[in-house]
Amino acid sequence: MLLSGQQPVWNFEQEPYPQGSDETDVNLRAYFDRMPDEKMLSYRPEMTDGELLAWDGNFKDDGSLMLICSEREVEIDEYRRVLEECLVYRARVRIPQA
Repeated sequence: MLLSGQQPVWNFEQEPYPQGSDETDVNLRAYFDRMPDEKMLSYRPEMTDGELLAWDGNFKDDGSLMLICSEREVEIDEYRRVLEECLVYRARVRIPQA
């Protein structure tokens, strides 16, 4: 993870929001911007919800993501959808290593 004050190399947070956005949408994208690429690349779509909760490690006992300063709870279905959108974004903007 990034140290406090460091900016991520990604800017998924600023990508267009096709259905509009609220504070929680922006915060969730910012959360993924700060997630290391190595971790993101270890995600597998076939993970069960329980495996995904454990993979992230930042979900509360009620099954929602611990995301500060948000208007609403982020449940696993939304988390998975936005995570997969973020992976598509990163694949599009990733600079190949020489």
